[in-house]
Amino acid sequence: MKSFWIAMVVLLLGPVGCSLVAQRAGGQPHWSQARWASAGLLPDPAEVPEALVQVWAARTWGWKGAFAVHSWIVFKEEGAGEYERYEVVGWGVRRGLPAVRRNLRPADGYWAGNPPELVGEKRGAEAAAAIPAIRAAIAAYPWADTYLTWPGPNSNSFVAHLLRAVPELGIELPPTAIGKDFVGANLFAPMPSGTGFQLSLGGLLGVGIAAREGLEINILGLVLGFDPTDLAIKLPGLGRLGLQPTNGSASATPLDRPGADA
Repeated sequence: MKSFWIAMVVLLLGPVGCSLVAQRAGGQPHWSQARWASAGLLPDPAEVPEALVQVWAARTWGWKGAFAVHSWIVFKEEGAGEYERYEVVGWGVRRGLPAVRRNLRPADGYWAGNPPELVGEKRGAEAAAAIPAIRAAIAAYPWADTYLTWPGPNSNSFVAHLLRAVPELGIELPPTAIGKDFVGANLFAPMPSGTGFQLSLGGLLGVGIAAREGLEINILGLVLGFDPTDLAIKLPGLGRLGLQPTNGSASATPLDRPGADA
């Protein structure tokens, strides 16, 4: 039994330690001085006539970045002249501000100096069909005035809620999206990708299995897992390590942007 607990500590905290060292070695300015501007990954919306739904994530600021990412959703209806970005943040919630914010930052903006990564997307008719359901899920989010960094509800709990409500998106959140397994008082819920189910005890302990995510074990919000489809392992802090990109290479490629290589 002692060997088991030692192995669990190594599995959980070893990868986190490596991630923390990498974060500290890179250095990071205070969040108020960090970069929040567009990363230049999305073209002008006028250049994208089709409907679009995307999920983005970036490492959080400070020591929390060794553990977790901040995620958000972006969508644009067909012919619309702007992207809409929705996310949950904790700033100001205690003073009465809503946790859910619209267009707080650029659609593809850096998060406290950390570059955004496209988690998954839908385009065209599939995106157009999903957007009304996404809007309804945003309006129905049960913790719209609540924020708790750990174990949730937080930014990742919000995006996971939207993905569960619109399973046709089929998007898998990264294992570093701590809070994605927070489902309130519910014991059973769909996995965020909508391709399987999970047991979750307040987002602190749980297990899930799905076609997209594979097998995931949640211990105090940290995820250990194995995705047999893509031969990938999932480790706390380090995230998903595998031969194939998550959510499929075709759907996880940013839109072409003229001059982006300049």
